[in-house]
Amino acid sequence: MRLAVLDVGSNTVHLLMVDAHSGAHPKPMSSDKDQLRLAENLDSRGALTKSGVRALVESVHKARDSARAAGCDDLMAFATSALRDATNSAEVLARVHDETGVALEVLHGEDEARYTFLAVRRWFGWSAGRLLALDIGGGSLEMAVGRDEMPEEAASLPLGAGRLTREWFRGDPPTRAEIDRLREKVEADLAPVAGRLRIAGDPDRAVGTSKTFRSLARLAGAAPSSEGPRAPRTLSAVGLSQLTAFISRMSSGDLAELEGVSASRAHQLVAGAVVAQAAMGALGISEVDICPWALREGVILRRLDMLDGAKPAERASTPAKPAEQASVPATGADRSAQEAGGGLGPLTSHRARWSE
Repeated sequence: MRLAVLDVGSNTVHLLMVDAHSGAHPKPMSSDKDQLRLAENLDSRGALTKSGVRALVESVHKARDSARAAGCDDLMAFATSALRDATNSAEVLARVHDETGVALEVLHGEDEARYTFLAVRRWFGWSAGRLLALDIGGGSLEMAVGRDEMPEEAASLPLGAGRLTREWFRGDPPTRAEIDRLREKVEADLAPVAGRLRIAGDPDRAVGTSKTFRSLARLAGAAPSSEGPRAPRTLSAVGLSQLTAFISRMSSGDLAELEGVSASRAHQLVAGAVVAQAAMGALGISEVDICPWALREGVILRRLDMLDGAKPAERASTPAKPAEQASVPATGADRSAQEAGGGLGPLTSHRARWSE
């Protein structure tokens, strides 16, 4: 079957379409991004602005049409920290649904960590032993650790690279004092959570996912993207320390010229490096392996698990639905996970907020 997943993040709206079935490697068919920077379109009250809402509606509408044209059987659409934080998130979700037919659902931060952990586990397999997964996004940092497909501990902190850049840096490049203050804040926020994760046991393998870790690893000498997703890539704590000292003296314009750094994210790379360095230090990690799979792949894999758990007769008798209809779940339906004690629940795990 052909599945589409729409990820509305702090920086981008990303549509990934794959051909997949249970027991097989999901084969990417296409990947398209819109650089909306929703987190930078919040007003003084914390509400997503009218222009931000309009851009989001247009992007979701385009993604829905693309998924339908590609013959996708299902469109799973979710949002992360930008809409999770917005004080008018419920109104935004309602408008998106009214104007596009897509039920955009908001993930809780800990569920982000769990879905990402699932993707990391499937990528590295059981031979990786106890895994620790780290993901630095635009708005939040996700961490999870465990031996199984469901982590024993999962956490999310508002330590995203974009958020911290906006809140703590004024200069470009930031001053040494700004970087030192940010590092102190990140280390203080991480300490209690890192302590909880370390109690769960030392990992056999530590893993970093998503764009920030990929960019940092590339700048530290890891294989370029042209070598494909299966090329081994590692970022060491020593290499990261040296890299952070180097890039912290560069403007975002100069950083954007470096291989592996996108122009749209260059301005937040220093903050991302500070978070990565602090997280690795707090968790006692000397290096992380880079995983090409992350949240979107985790959502797809859990969807396939759910389908595999249905009775064969039910799957055979259920006709495929158009993408824009499939994106609207029946009341109470769990479209992303099999219900299990302590397991991942529905995508709609976070209560949206209505503005005053």
